[in-house]
Amino acid sequence: MNNIDNQLEGSSYSMVREKEPQTRIYDNEGYRRRASCLCVRDELENEVLLVSSSSSRGRWVVPGGGLEPHEDSREAAIREVIEEAGVKGHIIRPLGTFQNNERKHRTDVFILVVTQELSEWEDAIKIGRGRKWFTLNEAIDVLSEHKPIECDYIRLLIKNKTN
Repeated sequence: MNNIDNQLEGSSYSMVREKEPQTRIYDNEGYRRRASCLCVRDELENEVLLVSSSSSRGRWVVPGGGLEPHEDSREAAIREVIEEAGVKGHIIRPLGTFQNNERKHRTDVFILVVTQELSEWEDAIKIGRGRKWFTLNEAIDVLSEHKPIECDYIRLLIKNKTN
């Protein structure tokens, strides 16, 4: 599943499950709904911003997380980027929806051009999360061992750039 155009608007959720300190949203097939952004430095889309994992500071991940009951995917993606990466910007397009059958979640991924990097942000203060710019190939390398589905985000970005 890679196309979110028909899934973003008017999505229905069949289940809401509370988990401290967050509420988890599930779709009608029991998949947890998530959203994230591939944050790019500029419209050339040659570099992406990754954040250190909350569980292991030596691992890098694409910023993102679960939808909250009052949000659509786009709003959740923007919120997660501010919380986890400490950046602001504007979404230029959806990239796709990616399904992880092992962890049973679906993530709507957007391309966001960064316009501001905050000097302090929520996850840097609370858990010491870092952020770093990577070329597309470097990002695939650092994500490949622990986050292979996130490599697919970048591969699709590369594919879309060449078409």
